Amino acid sequence: MKIRSIIAACALLAMTAINAVAEDMKMAVTTSFHNSGLSDILIPEIKKDTGIDVYLLVVGTGQALKLGRAGDVDAILVHSRKAEEEFVETGYGTHRREIMYNDFVLIGPKSDEAGIANAKTAADALTAIAKTKSVFVSRGDDSGTHRKELALWKNSGLDPENFEGNWYRASGSGMGTTLNTASGMNGYVFADRASWLNFKNKGDLALLFSGDPVLFNQYAYLPVNPEKHPHVKKDLTAKLEKWLVSPKAQKLIGDYEIAGEQLFTPNAGVLDSDS
Repeated sequence: MKIRSIIAACALLAMTAINAVAEDMKMAVTTSFHNSGLSDILIPEIKKDTGIDVYLLVVGTGQALKLGRAGDVDAILVHSRKAEEEFVETGYGTHRREIMYNDFVLIGPKSDEAGIANAKTAADALTAIAKTKSVFVSRGDDSGTHRKELALWKNSGLDPENFEGNWYRASGSGMGTTLNTASGMNGYVFADRASWLNFKNKGDLALLFSGDPVLFNQYAYLPVNPEKHPHVKKDLTAKLEKWLVSPKAQKLIGDYEIAGEQLFTPNAGVLDSDS
């Protein structure tokens, strides 16, 4: 009986270990979301409330979508609506769920040689930077932030590929590295507000322009479609989504502040489905 009890106990421990390993998932998130510091608040609470260990792959939106298409992650949290909708429409994501938003801002040297602090619109600000050929550091990494920046140049009637001189620089990196580069060069940079507020090496940079409605920055959660990739942990992605839109999670998001300033506004509730 003792031997049978020991065998049963070992089997139970093995089952427990297997279950523990099974309660983990991978989610690709944008560098701007991670750099904001919000993930450090949410991940421990997700584990506490759901038992899920969420492993983050911190990349740009373009790379996050590629990881989703390849089935290398179970879900993604990104901020490029057009690309997100295409991801769902082509069957790689089951649906799109909005979670929170903030805004994009234009950062630059306090001396503001381009005078963008007086601009009325984002288009006016970018036109002023191009006209004065002031140093501008772009992420250049196909991230959601980079895609938004390119769309704004286009709306201004400008195309970075046609810029002459070396005033327009591409870092090819995440938001933190790009902000560091801009700080070192004392140049202008397009960033999300959360990353800027959590950025420590501001140097002589300051937030110079914000408030244009076109700078709205929505973040959405997209589970990877198990019909494309059967190994995707659909039960865990559904469990995580339920938590992200819960009153507790939305309050945690809304209460997250740096220096008394709110970084994100929760707005869960909008569900875009391909059904």
